[in-house]
Amino acid sequence: MKWLDYLTGQRSAPSIDDALWREALARCPALERLPEAGRQQLRELAAGFLKHKRFHPVDIHLDDAQRLLIAVQACMPIRHMGLRVLRDWRTVIVYPGEFRVRRDQIDDAGLVSEDHQILAGEAWPKGPLVLSWGTVEHNLQQPWDGYNVVAHEIAHKLDMRNGPPDGLPLLPRHIRQQTWIDTFQAAYERLIEAMHRGEYTDIDHYAATNPSEYFAVASEMHFSAPGRLRDAEPGVAQLLHDYYGPSPAP
Repeated sequence: MKWLDYLTGQRSAPSIDDALWREALARCPALERLPEAGRQQLRELAAGFLKHKRFHPVDIHLDDAQRLLIAVQACMPIRHMGLRVLRDWRTVIVYPGEFRVRRDQIDDAGLVSEDHQILAGEAWPKGPLVLSWGTVEHNLQQPWDGYNVVAHEIAHKLDMRNGPPDGLPLLPRHIRQQTWIDTFQAAYERLIEAMHRGEYTDIDHYAATNPSEYFAVASEMHFSAPGRLRDAEPGVAQLLHDYYGPSPAP
């Protein structure tokens, strides 16, 4: 079966084994909270994801249940968009825990220096989705604490569909682009100002790195702590509700 066949609905992806699906329901509280129609929709999306994405575990064995749990969480943000929005990349790399990456930094004088970062997830433009299984597992065990590495990285993938990541993904017609820009920019600036004043914020300070990270952090909050996001930035929370659909979180 070709990728385009499934995306256009000409053929169905292979079904997920019932026992495997019951295990996913038991281990993924967000999935369990969806209505039956929503669970069935996500089951079909996850089947397509598993069919057309290549998993590359690094120093870890991934069983079918682990792959399904990743697929379900990757499809949760796009359940009202369809798999078409994830079609420009194919590979999921999974490490057992956090992983080290090297970044080349160029200063104002043009000098290049190496910077090493420890990450739990990464998304490359039209390249792989990279995840720490340890972080994925922790997010499943603590589903409503405001963090979800898979949702975070899928938000980056959505952000990259229309160019370099900038916090402005392709929007559906019912969301005005200027409203999105104005709302997110104001919220981003408020977070930076609060940080400079040394204030506690419900939104993780990592969101102040750049507008793309703000969008990704707010997105994972939408799926794991929507109440906190709504209290902190009601305008952002409403736009993400309109973009992703209702959150499965309590």
